[in-house]
Amino acid sequence: MRKERPTNLAIQTMALPITAYASILHRVSGVIVWAALVALLPLLIFAIQSQEHFTTLSTLFTENFLAQFIVWGLLTALGYYCLGTVKHIIQEFGYFEELASGCMISRVAIGLGIVLSIVIGALIWL
Repeated sequence: MRKERPTNLAIQTMALPITAYASILHRVSGVIVWAALVALLPLLIFAIQSQEHFTTLSTLFTENFLAQFIVWGLLTALGYYCLGTVKHIIQEFGYFEELASGCMISRVAIGLGIVLSIVIGALIWL
């Protein structure tokens, strides 16, 4: 039997379909959201202890660029995770399952994620 399978594949030279990028982004954003939950729950507990603690955190998030950037990144990840979840739910109902329509809904999800990221940035910094 002759083996014609490729050997020593160079992953960086392969072109992935847009659906693969949408799936990878969905998984990465899910990990970011869960990691952020672990980091932000202590901040929430700190903020609800007293008015002074809340004011301290509020000042931190309104005056510190690094804190604003982190919040922007976390909200962007949460937004894309929600969009990717809605995309998966739509596909679970049997819509957009073919290759062409699956690519189209993946492009829509990624595009809406970019728009949502810009809107979140505008809300934070403007």
